[in-house]
Amino acid sequence: MQNQDNNNLLTVKDLTKYFPVRSGVLQRVSAWVKAVDKVSFFVKKGETLGMVGESGCGKTTIGRSILRLIEPTSGEVSFNGKDVLKMNARELKSLRRDMQIIFQDPYASLNPRMPIGESVMEGLNIHSIGTPKERWEVVIDMLKKVGLEEYHARRYPHEFSGGQRQRIGIARALALQPKFIVCDEPVSALDVSIQSQVLNILKDLQGEFGLTYLFIAHNLSVVEHISDRVAVMYLGKVVELADREALYREPLHPYTKALLSAIPIPHPKIKRERTILKGDVPSPLNPPSGCRFHTRCPIAVERCSQEEPEFREARAGHWVACWLVE
Repeated sequence: MQNQDNNNLLTVKDLTKYFPVRSGVLQRVSAWVKAVDKVSFFVKKGETLGMVGESGCGKTTIGRSILRLIEPTSGEVSFNGKDVLKMNARELKSLRRDMQIIFQDPYASLNPRMPIGESVMEGLNIHSIGTPKERWEVVIDMLKKVGLEEYHARRYPHEFSGGQRQRIGIARALALQPKFIVCDEPVSALDVSIQSQVLNILKDLQGEFGLTYLFIAHNLSVVEHISDRVAVMYLGKVVELADREALYREPLHPYTKALLSAIPIPHPKIKRERTILKGDVPSPLNPPSGCRFHTRCPIAVERCSQEEPEFREARAGHWVACWLVE
């Protein structure tokens, strides 16, 4: 997909990541897990692009490939007009100030032997930003912005609840004042009451600092609350991408329709008509030919199993990969 808007902060084109499967005594490559296969999208400055899909569809792999926490197999990633995948180690270190990530597990992402103030300060130390006193002031300021206090900076991760740990992760990502943050399921491990608090913090900070988010999640209600546009993934491919209102009001892809039909309605007497998908998600080791969703699609025709549908703009700003969408 192409977009001529100069307001794009991030542009991803044909991003691909295959993981090798090794077997035998010599550990030779016997197959490839096609985690992400030629994915393209863009993210505008100051917006939140939500990314949803079932477990194992490649959402987290995309986020980490963009940041080069794992090396993509092929494709292009452009950030502020610069080619991320061609940067050397020095250029990549400089880029880290502008691109950060909030991890899904708020406990595993923190060093248990390090006070959380030092964890938040780590990026400032690596990039030699300010004096030690100025760095500590930044740490305290960031902790207060996410709802914590100065005395928390000297405590260790095990002394905090899950919601507090995730706030610490947000503070750490913000310490370098980045332009772009990958939010990798930042609320999926939290209680519902805490989820709303963390989401509101993210929205408030976005308004204050002009942040741009790639928000990865399972929960479609959460994505609807925080996103400006939404990309729907299935087995390593983006199958639909549109503005939030257009996608939730009138989804075009049958997979998106099935996902939205599973959202519960908060009223005891109103029931939504469910679309129950048959079968299991195919293995990314050997994905189906043609449209990858055709093995579970309730409206699939013969062409769907033979030809892969083009990811095209069916309506203004509404992209979809389906042969049956006019």
